[in-house]
Amino acid sequence: MFAIDSLLVKIALIGVIGIGAQWIAWRTGKPAIALMLVAGIIAGPVLGLIDPERDFGALREPIIKLAVAVILFEGGLSLKFRELRHAGVAVFMLVFIGVPVGWVLGTAAAYYGAGLPFELAALFGGVMVVTGPTVIMPLLRTLNITPRVKHILKWEAIVNDPIGALLAVGIYAYIIHGGAQANTGSIVIDVVAASMLAVLVGGATGFALTWAFPRGWVPEYLKAPVLLATVIAVFVLSDVIMHETGLITVTVMGVVMANRETDSSRTLMRFKEDLTVLLVSGVFIILSATLDWEVVQNFQFRFFFFLLLLLFVVRPLTIMTALLFTRIPFRERLFIAWIAPRGIVAVAVTGLFALRLSDYDVPGAEALVPLGFGVVIATIFAHGFTAARFARWLGLDRGKGNGVLLVGANSWTIAFAEFVKEQGSDVLIADESKFALRRARRADLPVYQGDILDEAHDDELDMGQYQQLIAATDNDSYNALVCSELAPEIGHARVSRMLATAQTGTKRRGRVLTLSGTPIEEQLDRLQAGWSFGRTRITEKFTYAEFVARMKASGGDSLAVARANGELAVFSMQHRPPVEPGDTIWTFVPPDPVARPAKAAEPAEGV
Repeated sequence: MFAIDSLLVKIALIGVIGIGAQWIAWRTGKPAIALMLVAGIIAGPVLGLIDPERDFGALREPIIKLAVAVILFEGGLSLKFRELRHAGVAVFMLVFIGVPVGWVLGTAAAYYGAGLPFELAALFGGVMVVTGPTVIMPLLRTLNITPRVKHILKWEAIVNDPIGALLAVGIYAYIIHGGAQANTGSIVIDVVAASMLAVLVGGATGFALTWAFPRGWVPEYLKAPVLLATVIAVFVLSDVIMHETGLITVTVMGVVMANRETDSSRTLMRFKEDLTVLLVSGVFIILSATLDWEVVQNFQFRFFFFLLLLLFVVRPLTIMTALLFTRIPFRERLFIAWIAPRGIVAVAVTGLFALRLSDYDVPGAEALVPLGFGVVIATIFAHGFTAARFARWLGLDRGKGNGVLLVGANSWTIAFAEFVKEQGSDVLIADESKFALRRARRADLPVYQGDILDEAHDDELDMGQYQQLIAATDNDSYNALVCSELAPEIGHARVSRMLATAQTGTKRRGRVLTLSGTPIEEQLDRLQAGWSFGRTRITEKFTYAEFVARMKASGGDSLAVARANGELAVFSMQHRPPVEPGDTIWTFVPPDPVARPAKAAEPAEGV
C-alpha cells in the first residue's frame, strides 16, 4: 500500500485537485484560476496534504520552469498574425509603450507604496508588467466578448511574459554586480544579445519543424513527442545561455509554427492544448500550495496600499497611455485596463530572484515572495470574479451563444433557419456555393460563404456564438468530417449531422440528428409534401410522455429541446436529451392536424 506521504500519491493528488477545480469551474461558471488557487491553498498550508518544497525538493524549480515553457509555447501556437488585422496596432503599443510605462509606474508603486528599496522595486516592477497565458487563457475561455479584445489580451499576455522576466534578469544582474558601480551598458548589451539569440533559436527551430513534418521526416506517431522534446531542449539551451531567455525561445517557436502550415497542425494543437490544461492545473496547485504561514506573516499592512495602486492606478494609466492614439473604443480600453491577473510567471520569477538575492544578503529581498503572492491572489480574485460583470456593464459581453449553425444550404435548412430565427435564436447558414446561398439571402437569413473547415476563415467566423452545429449537406462524408473536426472545439454534445440518404451506412460516425436518423433526402421530400416546423411546450398538465405518444402516432420528428435558461439540445439517434416541464420541443411534423401537437397542446404557441 502507498503511504499518504508517498511522492506518487502527491503527484496523483495534484492532478486530481487541479483538474477537479477546473471541472467545478466549468459546472458552476466560476473562474477556474480562482478555484485552482483556493484548492492549492487548502491542500497546502491549510490541510498540509501537499508541501512542494518537502515533496519535490530540488526538482520543484525545474518542474515549474519546464511546465511554464510548454505553456508559453502552446500560447505562441495560438498567435495567428491574421488576428493582428484589427488588434495589431494595439498590441504593438502595449508592448513598446505599455511595457516601459508599466515598468516605471510599477517601480514607483513598489517603492512608495510597498516600501521596497529602489533596486528591488525596479525588479518587482519589471515582473509586474506580465499578465500571462496561464491566467488569461482560462479567464477568456469563460467570457464571450468581442474577438478584438480577446486577441489584444491574449497577445499582450503571451508576448509580455518573457519581456517582464528579462527586465527582472537585467535588474538582478545590476544589483549583484554592485548597483551604481555596475557596468549598466554591458548588462544591457548582454541581455539584448541573449534575447536576440533566443529569438533566432526559436525562429529557426519552428521553421525547421514546419519544414520537416510535411516532408515525412518524422512519422505521425512521433510528431507530438518530437515536438514536446524539442520545446524542452531549446528552452533549456537558451536558459543555459542566460536565465529566462528560454521563455522568448519557446514563444517565438510557437508563433512561427502557428503561422506556417503543417499537415498535422490540428492534431499537434489539440495535443498541446490537452497537455497545457494538465500543466496549468498542476503548476497552479504546486505554487499555491507553496504559500506557507511564514510567508503570510511577512505580508505587511502597507502592501495593501501597493495592491490598490497596482489595480486602480498602475494598470489603468498604463493601458490608457499606451492606447491613447489608437482607434480602440474607450469602453474596450476600459475593459483591457481592468483585466490583468498575474499567475505562474510572476510568482515563479519573483520567488526565484528572492532566493538568489537573499543569498547575497540584499536588504528587503524577503519581502518579494509574500508581495508576489499577494499580487497573484488579489488580481486573480479581483479580475476573475468581476470580468464577466464588467464586460456586461460595458456592453462587451455578447452573452451565452444561443445560435444554430447550419452547414449546407438547401430548402430544408433554409426553412429550419427561418423557424429558428422566429424563436429568437441566432442562426447562420454556411455553404461554399454562392448560388446555393441565394435563397437564404432572399429570406433575409445570415449566411457565410466558404468552407467551414478552412482555417483561413477561423477569425471571420466566431464559433462561440453557436451552441449547436448541424451538418446537413448532400455529402455524407463531408458532414461526418465537419463533425469530427469541429467537435473538439465546440463540444461533441453540440455537434450533429444528417445522413445524406437512407442508404449511407455511416450511422456510427457521430451523432445523427433526430431519433430515427431521418436523412436529408427524405426531409426535403417531406418539406415539399407540406410538412412544417412547430413547437410544443411541455407542462405539468401536458407531459412529455403524452407528447411522445402523439409524435409516435403522427410520425413526425423531434428536433431539439429549448430550455428556459436558453440552452438548446438536439435529439439524435445516439442521445435523447432530458425534457422537463417548462421546456419547449422543436418538431418537424406532417400537415395532418392530428399530428400537430403544438396546436393541440397550446394553441397560442403553435407554429
